[in-house]
Amino acid sequence: MVGVSKGDKSEILELFLKIGLDDRTAKNTIANNKVTANLTAVIHEAAVTDGCERRIGNLLYTVATKYPTNALVHRPTLLLYIVSSKIKTPAQLEAAFSFFASTGSENFEVDEFEEACGVGVEVSSEDIELTVNEVFEENKNTILELRYRTNVGDLFAHVRKRLPWADPKIVKQLIDARMYELLGERTAADIEKLSKKKEKKEKKEKPEKDEDKKFANDAPVQLPEEDLFPISNFPPPEENYKVHTEIPFSDGSVLICCNTKEVLDKHLEVTGGNVLTRFPPEPNGYLHIGHAKAMFVDFGLAKERGGYCYLRYDDTNPEAEKKEYIDHIEEIVQWMGWEPFKITYTSDYFQELYELAVELIRRGHAYVDHQTPEEIKEYREKKMNSPWRDRPIAESLKLFEDMRNGRIEEGKATLRMKQDMQNDNFNMYDLIAYRIKFTPHPHAGDKWCIYPSYDYAHCIVDSIENITHSLCTLEFETRRASYFWLLHALGLYQPYVWEYSRLNVSNTVMSKRKLNFLVTNKYVDGWDDPCLMTLAGLRRRGVTSTSINAFVQGIGISRSDSLIRLDRLEYHIREELNKTAPRTMVVLNPLKVVITNMESGTIMHLDAKRWPDAQADDASAFYKVPFSNVVYIEHSDFRMKDSKDYYGLAPGKSVLLRYAFPIKCTEVILSDDKETILQIWAEYDPSKKTKPKGVLHWVAEPSPGVNPLRVEVRLFDKLFNSENPAELDDWLSDLNPDSKVVIPEAYAEPSLHSAAVRDRFQFERLGYFAVDKDSTPEKLVFNRTVTLKDSFPKGGK
Repeated sequence: MVGVSKGDKSEILELFLKIGLDDRTAKNTIANNKVTANLTAVIHEAAVTDGCERRIGNLLYTVATKYPTNALVHRPTLLLYIVSSKIKTPAQLEAAFSFFASTGSENFEVDEFEEACGVGVEVSSEDIELTVNEVFEENKNTILELRYRTNVGDLFAHVRKRLPWADPKIVKQLIDARMYELLGERTAADIEKLSKKKEKKEKKEKPEKDEDKKFANDAPVQLPEEDLFPISNFPPPEENYKVHTEIPFSDGSVLICCNTKEVLDKHLEVTGGNVLTRFPPEPNGYLHIGHAKAMFVDFGLAKERGGYCYLRYDDTNPEAEKKEYIDHIEEIVQWMGWEPFKITYTSDYFQELYELAVELIRRGHAYVDHQTPEEIKEYREKKMNSPWRDRPIAESLKLFEDMRNGRIEEGKATLRMKQDMQNDNFNMYDLIAYRIKFTPHPHAGDKWCIYPSYDYAHCIVDSIENITHSLCTLEFETRRASYFWLLHALGLYQPYVWEYSRLNVSNTVMSKRKLNFLVTNKYVDGWDDPCLMTLAGLRRRGVTSTSINAFVQGIGISRSDSLIRLDRLEYHIREELNKTAPRTMVVLNPLKVVITNMESGTIMHLDAKRWPDAQADDASAFYKVPFSNVVYIEHSDFRMKDSKDYYGLAPGKSVLLRYAFPIKCTEVILSDDKETILQIWAEYDPSKKTKPKGVLHWVAEPSPGVNPLRVEVRLFDKLFNSENPAELDDWLSDLNPDSKVVIPEAYAEPSLHSAAVRDRFQFERLGYFAVDKDSTPEKLVFNRTVTLKDSFPKGGK
């Protein structure tokens, strides 16, 4: 394809946006000439140049990128089925691809095609329910044993195998309903991790061949979008009158929490019925890849429903918070592609929170306590009431005012919610609402010396901001009772709450405490060290925000805890960089090759491809590389002894220098020790009649006696050797000593001298690399983003 002009690009961008592609996907697509040409042709063939539904547009994009090339003659037929909604799901489309790949350009029977793709097949709800019940009956013992740690994806797979064209929304609803019917509400034990003793026992009993089975997503089920992001199950704001939760108390009573019609009507009047979510990070460190999942959930739901998402700083702990973290979070959220509706702080509501705490005391639901942290812990373990629990309301009001005015020493008093110390849920054990801290606040200044706790402030601010859907990770599920108890006690609006599993990635740590320890103790080079799974570290390494979002979308938003393999993230990184990173050549460990049959001082400027599918008439797809009688290859690409399975250079053997000429090794110059290779002498074949099997990358002297461009290259690998270092007692001893290898003097082709920070490239045969911020005008520094090798199964993305 000929290079696209700026005018053409704007028209093509508009065309792509009309079919429902988001702005980032559309722009990334235009960066790849081949995909742009394919998608443009598909849109015209489908006759949707005036636009179409997003669902159809997504299927058309898949056709443009995955349709089998041996059956292009049948593509218009497939597009008719898509536009007419006869083929409407990714599963049907994949079946169509398989059908046409085996059919090729030959004629086919329409009936066979439609049968293969499930066209016109309508699976009734009764059939789905019957199949789900059968699957649950067959797996009942396993489900009862694992309870909510059951891999729901496996259950989906069983249902899909029997009913491949069933409505995924109905499948998910029925599976969730059966899980609840079989297991009931989650208990605290359901979300607690296995004890280390139990984990070790299970590992010992598990056969060696099943080692990889602990990765629930190693070879994941390819679920449709409705299953990966189950927003279809979330009620609209106007239906938020249903029961949120039931809170059992130790006296046998049950509190049923839901919004009254009056409260809900008032909420809807303020919001206009719009969906409102919030992304509420605590500014006590840099965001990591787990926060990318939280952003995808919070901002993604708002986007899907045409609503809005707050960026709210949960800044209730002034001792751990810094302006640096606040600035970082806002900047990284925007880099991830999300635009907050408003940026707020929990501290913006300190006065309202204080006034509501006073009201809570007045209603008899809070008291000032003088127990020490150790005493509180002991009393909770014994389920005993504090000796100050039943003090007079007036006394607590006076003491709380004294706390507010700084008349009580730090640590001498707290305000506690009067909940249920004998409850089965430990998060109802009179949680702390306020504590004294004589510490200035990075946002509120020195106005306050008492600060609210997360358990007190979070739900109230959700209500104040009229959040419709409060989404959080599963470790907060046992806090549901406290969340709704407090809103009920104050008579406040109650958002819809839904919990999902945390994102756990192998060979790293995600705990902010552990990350902070690594940073402060100099185990890594700051919060943006490319070895870390912080978003700043990933960006510095060269990872794009779009590949991170694609990774998060690919793993789905489930309630099943699992450990995601690192190579699954790398798969998505490669997928994008393969399309967007131009090719170039760099030699990491240079070995000098002198071409003896080429005149010294002769410089040829050869065409090298920036993209593997570069068209000859597209000048922008090529760059010039100098070729002289002195070139450098990788030390590892030369051996003194040749073998059949070796494709590098050896004495008397020929290889092809990529984009240049075949060369044949004629002599090896050794040092005095007769082992160290100093340089190679070779002859080149200007006629290119020699056809060697091996192809090597190389860099030449740009002019006689002048070394190639020198650059520093940093090779990054996994930070920890173990897949789950967080479970180790001595987790620091598991740090990978080779997680960062620095090559100070690599050679690069000359055009790289103008590369800017964060520019990304594919170093041919080596991997994907990005320019680091440590680069100077005198010397560029490149970080390896990811290797070329892909170990992730192609069946799951």
